[in-house]
Amino acid sequence: MRNLKRALSLALATVMTLGLMVVGTGAVGYDDVADTDNVEAIEVLQAVGIMTGDENGNFNPDNTVTRNEMAVIMSQLLNLNYNYYRGTNPFTDVPSWAAPYVAACAAEGVVAGIGDGLYGGENQVTAAQAALMILKALGYFQYQDDFDDDWQVATIRQASYIRLFDGIDASAETALTRNQIAQLVLNGLKSSMVTFTGEVG
Repeated sequence: MRNLKRALSLALATVMTLGLMVVGTGAVGYDDVADTDNVEAIEVLQAVGIMTGDENGNFNPDNTVTRNEMAVIMSQLLNLNYNYYRGTNPFTDVPSWAAPYVAACAAEGVVAGIGDGLYGGENQVTAAQAALMILKALGYFQYQDDFDDDWQVATIRQASYIRLFDGIDASAETALTRNQIAQLVLNGLKSSMVTFTGEVG
């Protein structure tokens, strides 16, 4: 958790600095990003290398994000040494390009599988799943008992409490777009890390 705190602190400092620059210089980015998209979030995450566009210079803001792709985003966000985890992926259904990212996130406790040794990486990441990854990186939900009876309800409640969904119109099971993920990540970077009290819950 100490490494996650350091990575998030560095990313937040960079984001806040670059955020001021991005707002001041106007749009730097993509032809397919409209004023109605979360422009600041997209440009800030591009600037710090967490989310970038494709080879054609497009961000594809309306494309949904898979769980494999979300692991890549989380690895970049947390500055994880994913190369260290090559060949150690605990799941049987992850393609080679995503395996080190998924393995790194799993080792840090940021992602979990869906059972039977599967990660479900080709599934679209839902608002609840993506929010839980961000919350775990911030220090929430480190123990199963933290969820009470329903992980999804607990996740949405905590995410709403710290305003993780600001600027995002989605329900718990909505498949999030790249535009929405960018905003979710930026909201997470602006949130405070959890200070562990020594008590579960």
